[in-house]
Amino acid sequence: MMKMGKEALSKPIDFSHDMIWPRVMPFFHKTINNYGKNCFAWYGPRPAVVIVDPELIREVLTKNYIYQKPPGNPLTRLAANGLAGYEADKWAKHRRIVNPAFHLDKLKHMLPAFQLTSSELLKKWKEIISKEGSEIDVWPYLQTLTSDAISRTAFGSSYEEGKKIFELQKEQMGLLLQVARSLYIPGWRFVPTKTNRRMKQIFNEVGALILGIIKKRIKMIEDGEIHDDLLSILLTSNLQEIQQHGHKKFGMSIDEVIEECKLFYLAGQETTSALLVWTMILLSKYPIWQERAREEVLQVFESDEFDYDKLNHLKSGYYDLK
Repeated sequence: MMKMGKEALSKPIDFSHDMIWPRVMPFFHKTINNYGKNCFAWYGPRPAVVIVDPELIREVLTKNYIYQKPPGNPLTRLAANGLAGYEADKWAKHRRIVNPAFHLDKLKHMLPAFQLTSSELLKKWKEIISKEGSEIDVWPYLQTLTSDAISRTAFGSSYEEGKKIFELQKEQMGLLLQVARSLYIPGWRFVPTKTNRRMKQIFNEVGALILGIIKKRIKMIEDGEIHDDLLSILLTSNLQEIQQHGHKKFGMSIDEVIEECKLFYLAGQETTSALLVWTMILLSKYPIWQERAREEVLQVFESDEFDYDKLNHLKSGYYDLK
């Protein structure tokens, strides 16, 4: 599996949809081509059923009490161990507490942070690109864009500390990918190798940074200050859950809140930056849609100021992204 992955990544990707699957998941692409859509593969002593039918995928994802997540590499917990890694009642409790942070009314208030981050990026690109035009590698800029946006929306006034957390989490994910691509040896995570020591160091440092932000935010909430960032909403929701049931066990511990904050980055940063890159690729491949989307945005947003209500008037560009 590792050999096939390295071979797929060693070649330049063709500019077509057909080449995505064999590049990203070469092992499963070959397995399904050889044995059909109804097949299974072995992960050491554990069999894994391959599912490609959308209806079966929907059933697995909705019946979470029946189909539970397979155990992963224990080292992945050094990156984050929040909602995405929980099961059954613990998953339900955490989802109930986290959900208010992602209600539509709450997200509306975060639009200025997204606009500020995007404006800063566009200004930077205008300074770099010459009047005659030039090429630019947008991937690192879009990674910074999404990390800045998440830092602002997740931690608000603690934006600079949030950026530091992102840099550490980014390094942690790079180290975990190295481990994932190497041969798995049970118990190897306990060996004090250079990589293992660094991952544990990052784990402790990120935890300490987030804990410091949480303590300051709790003090602000106790003093009656109102903030619209994700952390403040999460802490308020957690406090309300504890007060409603009269016991701390119905809420999240500080350590669990820290893990959810880590998950804000892991769930939002890479997925959003990858979506933006892929959107730019598709718009470059289909200039007609690029022109149509540009004209529509300029027509709906007459000024540089974004208005959430106007987003509903976008048809081609906005709903294609959705």
